[in-house]
Amino acid sequence: MKSQLTIMLTAILIAIAAVAQLRADWPLYRGNALAQGVSDETLSDNLDVRWKLEIDNGAFEATPIVVDGIVYIGDLDGRVYAVKLEDGSKVWTYEGNVDQLSGFMGSPAYREGRIYVGDIDGVLHCLNAQDGKLLWKFEAGLEINGSVNFYQDKILIGSQDAHLYCLSKDDGKLVWKVQIDDQIRCMPTVVSNRGFVAGCDSKLHVIDLDKGEPIGTVPIDGPTGSAPAVRDDVAYFGTEAGSFFAINWKDLKVVWQYQDDRNRQQIRASAAVLPEQVVFGSFSKNLVSLDRETGEPQWTYKARGKINSSPVVAGNRVYFGSADSRVRAVDLKTGKEVWQYEAKSGFPAGPAVAEDCLLIATERGVLYCFAEKK
Repeated sequence: MKSQLTIMLTAILIAIAAVAQLRADWPLYRGNALAQGVSDETLSDNLDVRWKLEIDNGAFEATPIVVDGIVYIGDLDGRVYAVKLEDGSKVWTYEGNVDQLSGFMGSPAYREGRIYVGDIDGVLHCLNAQDGKLLWKFEAGLEINGSVNFYQDKILIGSQDAHLYCLSKDDGKLVWKVQIDDQIRCMPTVVSNRGFVAGCDSKLHVIDLDKGEPIGTVPIDGPTGSAPAVRDDVAYFGTEAGSFFAINWKDLKVVWQYQDDRNRQQIRASAAVLPEQVVFGSFSKNLVSLDRETGEPQWTYKARGKINSSPVVAGNRVYFGSADSRVRAVDLKTGKEVWQYEAKSGFPAGPAVAEDCLLIATERGVLYCFAEKK
């Protein structure tokens, strides 16, 4: 009896450890399939550079991902890098399309020992996460700017050829594809058996992922490449016209629409969505927090450069980069700055949070890892 109890307790502890490890990872562009941009972790208020990876003639436009202590990121130089979270040392480098100068703009995605990442030639690469070896490729019609999301045993990826592709994750074979009226630049969001694509055709598209068929659309006021962030029955995202939408995806109706009429500029960053608020940045240099239910402004933080970096919430802090070469943390409730670090170039993409670390990359090929100062 005692032996059986010991076995049961051991199994429970292993399960708890597995869940804790899963929560510590950041396996997708916005952290999860809902694109919420919210971490379960709380970072130190005393962050400092733990390490930085500098790529000669490199340029990053993607958010890194982190799984099992390994950081993965693609570069515009046509390479994908895997480095240790502990010290930034390289594990492997995948030479994708270096000769063709075809780089990686979208973030990688991880599932069951494989890395999926698309390039600006429209090729989706599936790599072995352990050694970086190519397992298969899928060729879309045009450039891939966004990231992979997953549905059951399938992967979803959009392309500038205006198609959302559903592929077998094992071999990359086409399962189905859905065409819209213009480019797809965002990561598709997945809720149950529904997929959401905010397109350059100025519509939010809802798609049945089992059948590969469109269910309906909601007109918006401009094109967008932002990943719709979903909480409950509502999808949240901004547009090139400078509007931010909350759309009920079940009713296919706009819940509310926010505009800053004094400084209305492009919103390209994806939003972070919490139970009571939604936070996003724009080319206006403003990071804005809105009441999630009403769309009413709560606070605005003014940076010194455009914000194309999708914010991430960890604990009671919001972390983001901007074109003024700074990465910042602001208080989630007040919008007051509590920390910043100045680099030598801008941050075009958002951060990732994993294992008490903040990871973010610059447009000049430097990947930073911040952790508690020792």
